[in-house]
Amino acid sequence: MNYSFKLAAIAVLIACSLSAAAQKDMRMLIKNDEAFAASQYKLLMKNVPAGKMPQNYDPAKDQLVVSGTDWWTSGFYPGALWLIYKATNDTAILAEAKRKLIVEEKIKYYTGNHDIGFMIFCSFGNAYAITKDPGYKEVILTAAETATKRYRPGMQAIQSWNKSTKFNAPVIIDNMMNLELLEWASRNGGSKRLAGIAENHANTTLKNHFRPDGSSYHAVDYDTATGAVIKKVTHQGYADESAWARGQAWGLYGYTMMYRFTKKTEYLAQAHKIAGFILTHPNLPADKVPYWDFNAPDIPAAPRDVSAGAVIASALLELAQYSNKEQKAVYTSNAADMIRSMSTTYKSQPGGSKGFILTQSVGHLPGKSEVNVSLSYADYYYLEALDRYKSWVLK
Repeated sequence: MNYSFKLAAIAVLIACSLSAAAQKDMRMLIKNDEAFAASQYKLLMKNVPAGKMPQNYDPAKDQLVVSGTDWWTSGFYPGALWLIYKATNDTAILAEAKRKLIVEEKIKYYTGNHDIGFMIFCSFGNAYAITKDPGYKEVILTAAETATKRYRPGMQAIQSWNKSTKFNAPVIIDNMMNLELLEWASRNGGSKRLAGIAENHANTTLKNHFRPDGSSYHAVDYDTATGAVIKKVTHQGYADESAWARGQAWGLYGYTMMYRFTKKTEYLAQAHKIAGFILTHPNLPADKVPYWDFNAPDIPAAPRDVSAGAVIASALLELAQYSNKEQKAVYTSNAADMIRSMSTTYKSQPGGSKGFILTQSVGHLPGKSEVNVSLSYADYYYLEALDRYKSWVLK
């Protein structure tokens, strides 16, 4: 499908949304939500035991779930704290951010799965960007080298999960997000080999993960010796051939980020194609916050996944920076719509959700895990979207 015509047509319809009045409203929304985030996270930090990280809040059970640092989401809480500190200069938030980095640092040697990028770059990456502390940079560079231990030359990809009864050598679309650790490290004191591994992985994923319409499978299983594809599945989505919403978000964000580092046009083209799939899909709701799977059978009663919406909004704002005038208007306007929705319909009550910012995310619905809950990564990417909108659109 040719999405460029559709996007150009939509751009004409939404031009009015980029008015001075709309931008003033967004400036106020962002200011208020950043202050709200600081208030909420001061509550959240009181509820999180030392040595643990907040994972989710389940309103049905009124239960805060925490994890150890070896859980894949452990870097999002300290990362969110750094983003809040960047926005507010709140010293209490800064102190907690520093404390949690001490807890997280040992993960620079973690080899249990591919998620060291989420764990370290979302936390220490933001810390270094703000402080330029060389100690934080050293953690990032060490973690990048650790990540390469899961690279399989025969596959030309990083193996996401370990071999199991379900998979031989799976690569999941989420893994695109962890390439940022390698690309950044290779350009900031690390080996150039790191960028080569990241690009090989992106190329393999581009070849094998995507359908003609721009949607992706969740997991592709490989023969480690030959790189032959064994099977393609959608483990956390509705069905193997469905479009799991957060998977589409990871792909959009990942290829946009890879274009930032490499300027390879095939990565940019793929990001545009994924954006077209998402934004023109008939099952994308009017408020632009997606259902947990674009093909869920019970739409419109299906659960929303606010975490997917937060990742998509942040990714669209970056993709807009690499786009023509019409595309930029479409991507920015849709991101603004998503932010407005999350700031109203999907935001916690003050003092609610044990301190999380957003509600109504889905972790793994087929596994009956984390359905209609607050999730640490939804908060993180929402805060990143606010920061990007303020920096790039309201500059």
